[in-house]
Amino acid sequence: MSLPLPTGFTAAAMAAGIKPSGRTDLSGVVSSHDCTWAFAGTRSTTAAACVERNRELYAAGGPVRALLVNAGNANAATGARGERDNADMAGAFGSVLNVPAAAVLTASTGIIGHLLPMDRVLSGIEHLPDELASGADLFAAAIMTTDTRPKTAHATLSTGARIVGTAKGSGMIHPDMATMFAFAFTDAAVEGEALRAAFPAIVNRTFNAVTVDGDTSTNDMAAVLANGQAGEVPLGEFLAALEGVMRDLARQIAADGEGATKLLTVQVQGARTEAEALAAARTCCVSPLLKSAVHGNDPNWGRVIMAVGRSGAAVDVAQLKVSVQGQPVFAGQPLPYDAAAVSRSMQAEEVVFTVALGVGEARGEAWGCDLSAEYVSINADYTT
Repeated sequence: MSLPLPTGFTAAAMAAGIKPSGRTDLSGVVSSHDCTWAFAGTRSTTAAACVERNRELYAAGGPVRALLVNAGNANAATGARGERDNADMAGAFGSVLNVPAAAVLTASTGIIGHLLPMDRVLSGIEHLPDELASGADLFAAAIMTTDTRPKTAHATLSTGARIVGTAKGSGMIHPDMATMFAFAFTDAAVEGEALRAAFPAIVNRTFNAVTVDGDTSTNDMAAVLANGQAGEVPLGEFLAALEGVMRDLARQIAADGEGATKLLTVQVQGARTEAEALAAARTCCVSPLLKSAVHGNDPNWGRVIMAVGRSGAAVDVAQLKVSVQGQPVFAGQPLPYDAAAVSRSMQAEEVVFTVALGVGEARGEAWGCDLSAEYVSINADYTT
């Protein structure tokens, strides 16, 4: 069943020939009215042209009307030519929509270091508005690269306003702001300053808490666009719903990690600060040793102790507690448990480790996936 976008938003997707596979690779979302928006881009010092341009637009503070995505070429490490090509994409889409180029955000994903086939891109942009419709599903599928499935999430507020989120990401996933692409669209009326003030913390608790392989992309970004067509909503309710949508998308990304067979969840409590709780949880999720143990159904809790210890989070070892799938295995010292039974419980779609640091009241949660031989295979053959 198709997932409709909020009132005033339409999406389009097509195969422009950017990907050699012939799959859809050029897509966009357009709003009928100006949008307030919030944005987060990768902190990578080799950020792609799309991230840098969106960051400049964000600093300028103007409204946006459209988002254009190319999913076949990262247009990163392509120098001045890549910057011009990215700007030309925005200008061309703005022209066919009859909106200013500065009202068009751009996003690119794919192989780094290849120039865009601009003849195909511009030809596709010319015809893209002909495909505009209300569904989010085609857009979610069109922005995929090595993903195995589209990722969408949605929420309906008490006023009837809606939030619809889409994301892509499967590999090169270790956030340093957000990771991959994540876009949320809402018809709620949200004051721009309040949205911008709240967005960094939401990103930190969702996309900054997901990891697949420890690598941060040059093209990572997250954005939310609000066109106000459904009227005002209580700000607290809206922000909670937005975070819920983003959290759902983050978990979907982790579960669809390249070669993944399981979602890995690490819940940390008893930390001094939320930042330390998130650091401990995230370090566990990115540990190759713990990820391998999860793949092999091995309840080797020592790998959790190791990861927490190097995370930078404060720990009281005498009060430290660890559970695997709800089974306590450590509480200041090793606990007796049925290793075979816990191993069987790890043969599940989601494996959960709970860790209590014993030094405070703060909590945090992070998501990752197991490490399989298929991850190596996918990335060994990525460009060949």
